[in-house]
Amino acid sequence: MTPLPPDPAPEGFTWPGGAKLALSVVVNVEEGAERRIDEGDGRPEPVDELGAVPGKPIRVHGNETNYQYGINRGAPRIIRILDAAGVPATWTVCGLALEKAPWLAKAITARGDEPCNHGYKWAFTAFMDEAAERAFIEKGTASIAATCGRRPSGWLSRYLHTDITRRLLLEQGYTYHMDDYSDDFPYWAKVAMSDGGEQPMVILPYAIDSNDMKFWLAPAFTPDMWLDYARRSFDWLYDEAERDGARMMSLGLHLRIIGRPGRIKAFSDFLSHVKAHPGVWIATREQIAAHFAANVSPETAR
Repeated sequence: MTPLPPDPAPEGFTWPGGAKLALSVVVNVEEGAERRIDEGDGRPEPVDELGAVPGKPIRVHGNETNYQYGINRGAPRIIRILDAAGVPATWTVCGLALEKAPWLAKAITARGDEPCNHGYKWAFTAFMDEAAERAFIEKGTASIAATCGRRPSGWLSRYLHTDITRRLLLEQGYTYHMDDYSDDFPYWAKVAMSDGGEQPMVILPYAIDSNDMKFWLAPAFTPDMWLDYARRSFDWLYDEAERDGARMMSLGLHLRIIGRPGRIKAFSDFLSHVKAHPGVWIATREQIAAHFAANVSPETAR
């Protein structure tokens, strides 16, 4: 028999209720926290979907309203679909975005959903020194605690993070980190601490391939193509989980992207497909991290 690497899930591991597959719906809230000249940024956010990247530091009013559409119309549509399906979600939120849209913070809280820290602004932390990165995480934490009435327990960077991000998160009481794409199941990671020791942290791998960002980067990408890919991902993981061991699937969404009228039904159709399958635990990332931590020893950290 061809040798295979060990399965990521411990033998006999299941999600609550005996489920083999956990589904995490992640709704990114970046709108209002993007780079803007009028808010002191050195350059505006690239206008990917409109095909324009200004070469000068000028204000791009059209792109600002393109982002605002996500708050005005995309968010209500996503909430309506989540409510209809009875599905919880993790909202990876920028603190500034919710400060500008307090109604959305209240809606997330009213649903009992999880706010995950995506930074105060939608900004890169990879080029910050330790003090600046620490302060940036703290500012996002305080902002989300104020708008949502609770501290976040997880963190998602804007694409890049530093070698010390996980240490800074642990020092501030965070329990999981999701800047990882290495597997379809959580794991414990060893984090080097300031005192020279190590501390374990739960890593919840995310997924780029099933993310709706494809619409943003490739305008010819259609809702049918995205829905087909998302369903194929789910079907494969569902079968694999039944055969080989527990799995986790992440579905990443953005208010300004999937929230458009020509795309939003694809999200509804995906949830209908999932709900037709027994043995799936749809949960927040916080819930997934907690169940994993309670049932897998941190001594397995790598």
